[in-house]
Amino acid sequence: MEIGFVSLRCFTMSRLGYERPLELLARLRDLGVEVLVKLKDGSEYVGRIESADLSMNIILGDAVQVGEDGNPLVNYGRIFIRGSNIVFVAVRDDKIVI
Repeated sequence: MEIGFVSLRCFTMSRLGYERPLELLARLRDLGVEVLVKLKDGSEYVGRIESADLSMNIILGDAVQVGEDGNPLVNYGRIFIRGSNIVFVAVRDDKIVI
């Protein structure tokens, strides 16, 4: 299964029209866009951002842990991800509007 996510790091924040990462995360939350969050231990989770704070702690709703090939491993529902463990947040490449 091809997921088709693109890292937000590929675009500068100013090019996307946001000055701060939290503004972009809030916009993704408001739009209900599905995101992929990769953690330092290599695990990846797909879900919708429900909340994000100043420490980049994120609550993901409809969260599913996915393997390296993009296949779902575990369906968690709602999870809390500590910001210090996040490597990057990505959105589907067909959802990016510049």
